[in-house]
Amino acid sequence: MADVEKAVPAAAAGAPAAEGAGDAVATGRSGGGAVGALVRRWRTQDALERSGSALRAGAWALSLLAFLVMACNEHGDWMQFDRYEEYRYIVAVGLLAFIYTTLQLLRHGVRLTGGQDLQPKSGLIVDFAGDQVTAYLMMSALSAAIPITNRMREGADNVFTDSSAASISMAFFAFVCLALSALISGFKLAKQTYI
Repeated sequence: MADVEKAVPAAAAGAPAAEGAGDAVATGRSGGGAVGALVRRWRTQDALERSGSALRAGAWALSLLAFLVMACNEHGDWMQFDRYEEYRYIVAVGLLAFIYTTLQLLRHGVRLTGGQDLQPKSGLIVDFAGDQVTAYLMMSALSAAIPITNRMREGADNVFTDSSAASISMAFFAFVCLALSALISGFKLAKQTYI
């Protein structure tokens, strides 16, 4: 009976070691998990790269819509977007965001196809600063256009005010995409060890 009690703790103590060895073989890690850690790091970097590009593509489409909807918002008399500074501002910022995201998407496309890109450090700084500045400008344009649109909608709810509200909504969603992209590029910038 004493031999059985001694054998059970010894078998239990050996079980985790065998289980851990099986996990290392099952996940493809060897030699302390260095290969697994490297693969996880590559997957994280790839996911960050893809999500940053997807967010910029979303900002590209939404800023184009915000620009076009407001620029086509001309219905005669007082219902002309260019009669209001706030609406001209949202058109200008929408166009600026569209141009910025177009250039960024082209830059990332060139890099993904193996072309020449900026130096890694300066490229991350350009991504982070550009995303932040464009997002802040987009939020500034929204903040300027919302009050005048609300005042107009109190007096007359028509196609002009509806188009203005739609443009403002698209600009807001473009801001969200750019803000999230700025977070991702800031994270990538913070992970650089040579800065």
